[in-house]
Amino acid sequence: MYFYLVVDSTKHQGMRRHLVEQLRNKGITDERVLSVIAQIPRHLFMDSGFESHAYQDKAFPIAAEQTISQPYTVAFQSQLLEVKPNHNVLEIGTGSGYQTAVLTLLEAVVFSIERQHKLYRYSMRQLPKLGYRPKKLVFGDGYKGLPDHAPFDRILVTAGAKEVPKPLLEQLAIGGRLVIPVGTGTQEMILFVRKSAKEFEKQTHGTFRFVPMLEDKN
Repeated sequence: MYFYLVVDSTKHQGMRRHLVEQLRNKGITDERVLSVIAQIPRHLFMDSGFESHAYQDKAFPIAAEQTISQPYTVAFQSQLLEVKPNHNVLEIGTGSGYQTAVLTLLEAVVFSIERQHKLYRYSMRQLPKLGYRPKKLVFGDGYKGLPDHAPFDRILVTAGAKEVPKPLLEQLAIGGRLVIPVGTGTQEMILFVRKSAKEFEKQTHGTFRFVPMLEDKN
C-alpha cells in the first residue's frame, strides 16, 4: 500500500461539496458533521490508486485487509454519537485516520485504538502531517478499551463486533453514548446511552457491513 501527499485542489473540494449534498439527500441532518466532511481531504487517507474515486459514497480497501468506511457510514455514526466540543471520545479502529480526523474537527478530545500495526504507524504519521491532532493514538486491543483514560463521554466502534465488549460499557460515562455495529457478516448499528451506573438505554439503527473487530486472544 503506497500513499503520497496530493494537493487538496479545488477539484477535490468541489467533489466534497457534491458528496455532502449526497449525504444530506440520504438523511444526514447534522450540519456540524456535514461541515467537517466538507473540509477533510478523504483522498489523503487512501491509496493513491483510488484518488479519483475518493469522494464516491463507497468503502475502499486500505492496508492490512481493512477498509476506509463509506462516507455515509462515517456521517451516520458521527451523527448518532452527538459529539460536543471537549467531549472525551474513544474510537475503536483508527484505520487510516479518516474518522479520527472527523472526530478531531468536531472538537473532541480523541483517544483512538488500532489493532493493525501497519495502520497504527500510518495514522501516527499522516494525521499530524495533515494538521489533525488526536489526544492519543494507541496500538492495542479495542475490546479492552482504555481504562486508564476512562470514563469517556462518547465511544465509537468502527468494526463489526460479535458482541458488545463489557469493558466499553464500563468505560462509558453516565449520560454517555456508545455507537457500535454488532453481528457477523452484516451488523446492526446499536446506540447505548448510559442512564446510570447499571442502566443503559439501547436503540437500533439499521444494518451495515463492517470488517470484523479483532480481539487479542493472548
